Amino acid sequence: MKIVHIITRLILGGAQENTLITCKLLAQRGHDVTLITGPALGPEGELFNQTKGQGYKVLVVNRLRRAINPLNDIVGYFQIKKLLKQLKPDIVHTHSAKAGILGRFAGCALKGRWGESLPAVVHTIHGLAFHPYQSEFLNKFYIAIERSAAKRTDFFISVADAMTAQATAVGIGRPEQFITAYSAIEEDDFLEPISPKRKKDFRRKCGIEEDAIVLVTIARLFMLKGHEYVIESAKQLSKRFENCVWLFVGDGNLSEHFKEQARQLGLAEKVKFTGLLPPSEIPLAIQSSDILVHCSLREGLARTLPQAMLCGKPAISFDVDGAREVVNNKTGRLVEPKNIGQLVDACAELIEDENLREQLGENGRESVKEKFAPETMVGTIEAVYRKLLD
Repeated sequence: MKIVHIITRLILGGAQENTLITCKLLAQRGHDVTLITGPALGPEGELFNQTKGQGYKVLVVNRLRRAINPLNDIVGYFQIKKLLKQLKPDIVHTHSAKAGILGRFAGCALKGRWGESLPAVVHTIHGLAFHPYQSEFLNKFYIAIERSAAKRTDFFISVADAMTAQATAVGIGRPEQFITAYSAIEEDDFLEPISPKRKKDFRRKCGIEEDAIVLVTIARLFMLKGHEYVIESAKQLSKRFENCVWLFVGDGNLSEHFKEQARQLGLAEKVKFTGLLPPSEIPLAIQSSDILVHCSLREGLARTLPQAMLCGKPAISFDVDGAREVVNNKTGRLVEPKNIGQLVDACAELIEDENLREQLGENGRESVKEKFAPETMVGTIEAVYRKLLD
């Protein structure tokens, strides 16, 4: 099949890693794959290097930007449409909000040009643009746009059942148009044990004692990612557990804000910041820690949760979106969003009980290995393509 994937930007992020794994495996399976993307702008880091030598082509549309800008968006739409006319794909598969809108409109506009039903248009929902933490006006605006784009979509792939439920509840698509394909992870990197020396060296580099219990958070330092709740819980927990350290992995425009929050609470020595780490070091960061804490307020299904489980670490997460599809009492603890008391209790329970941490970690590894394997995800996606073309 001739397949074009479109994503807004190749920054460090779950949707981007998902898309690159999909393109790589589809190319390995013999398909002609092209990835269209915008420039990787922002402090979050970029993934362009991971596209090299993977068997698919990459085309950059300079006007494809995350921020809403009528001029950029109109020009970007026509640039994407022009590329699709040249490529003549069987499948147009879009990812993320902006690329999802422009790409689907462009793909649908070409239907009938070289085949009555081609290209087939597929969209992956990694997360939804509407959520409870923004204005009603913005939510109505995004829902209206997504409903319009849904009319130009042949099939949806959700990274969690929760995304399908939320989308169909507001009239985006029909239930029979959806399937869930959990966002794949390059599992070998996480399953392979890391030597005690490398873990010791990583801790030393971060200023963490060898015998400390480390609670790690892996997320962009950005609004709604929940770092402030982790810091608030650390304020209480650090008084009870002197050997605990909180490790924030990532960067973003709120980096200095959270560092200042930690300083004001007297936690400068307890809360450590690594800044950006390359994806290859994420397994090292998790395996060098003891508990994963994820307090994002909105997330399709955070990849850091199954990543921690693959490393044999328990996960504590706010109960939002798809989190409950991997986190439960056998693999970690779910916490009511923004509930600092529950967060403190969940962390304290796992800090105190090393055996419980190990048992939850083992359970988690077994529960996610097949579900998040690249072959599982790409097999589901490829089956969708074949169904649409048949």
